[in-house]
Amino acid sequence: MSKLTHLDSSGNAHMVDVSDKTVTSRSATAKAVVEMLPETLSLILEGKAKKGDVIATARIAGIMAAKKTHELIPLCHPLMITKVTVDFTPDEAASAIEVSATVKVEGKTGVEMEALTACSVACLTLYDMCKAVDRGMKITNLRLVEKAGGKSGHFTAE
Repeated sequence: MSKLTHLDSSGNAHMVDVSDKTVTSRSATAKAVVEMLPETLSLILEGKAKKGDVIATARIAGIMAAKKTHELIPLCHPLMITKVTVDFTPDEAASAIEVSATVKVEGKTGVEMEALTACSVACLTLYDMCKAVDRGMKITNLRLVEKAGGKSGHFTAE
């Protein structure tokens, strides 16, 4: 098992020094699911939510979150992100929406946290936009599903 890179030899938290790392193309994709009442899903898909276009608002929120990850997660590096996509796949049978966020960068460190943050905030925005009609929504199964680039290579979740 690898050692934790955000701890020094004394066990103190520190930001990892990436100055000697090579710049490579890196990407990461995270996914989560927002479970809701069938009526809530219908409101979203039909564009009838009182607060406006739920999907468009959640997409913008996810993109903005990816760009601000270093301000939210204490030891993350600020990155010059080259691409963020946030996609929504409704599942009417499960009364849910799967949210997927992919982040890309040409850099010295990966974008896993940026993808996870984008996905999380997009899900939270779905909740916020619809909580007046469905406070019981659940955000589930947030996870990294793929990571590419860098020294540790390619990762795909099972």
